Amino acid sequence: MKIQLSDHFTYKRLIRFVFPSIIMMICTSMYSIIDGLFISNFAGKTAFAAVNLILPVAMGVGAIGFMIGSGGSAIVAKTLGEGKKEKANEYFSMLIFTALIGATILSVFGFIFITSLLHLRNLLTVFVCL
Repeated sequence: MKIQLSDHFTYKRLIRFVFPSIIMMICTSMYSIIDGLFISNFAGKTAFAAVNLILPVAMGVGAIGFMIGSGGSAIVAKTLGEGKKEKANEYFSMLIFTALIGATILSVFGFIFITSLLHLRNLLTVFVCL
């Protein structure tokens, strides 16, 4: 069954259309749960607390990554479908460079300001103990 947005959407087509995204989010959530289980059992409650404090930041970064990946693949697929292979390659390269530059900026910012950020949340003693 070929899925086209111009066709009438039934529930079966809707589920088939969104199923990959649902599976992706379930796997991501399972990763977090299993990671927490292993950390709490093998590294202790302080390490588990540290992971839970940083998890919202990691989820935010992951959401931006999912956004760039999902939106970017849709743009590239649309451009390829129009027969513009060179333009699609340009879009793909732009997405990769955007992700790399964003990751580099975030890494440098985190490396430089980690102590200030920990002081801001009164967490320096927790991470020094680890």
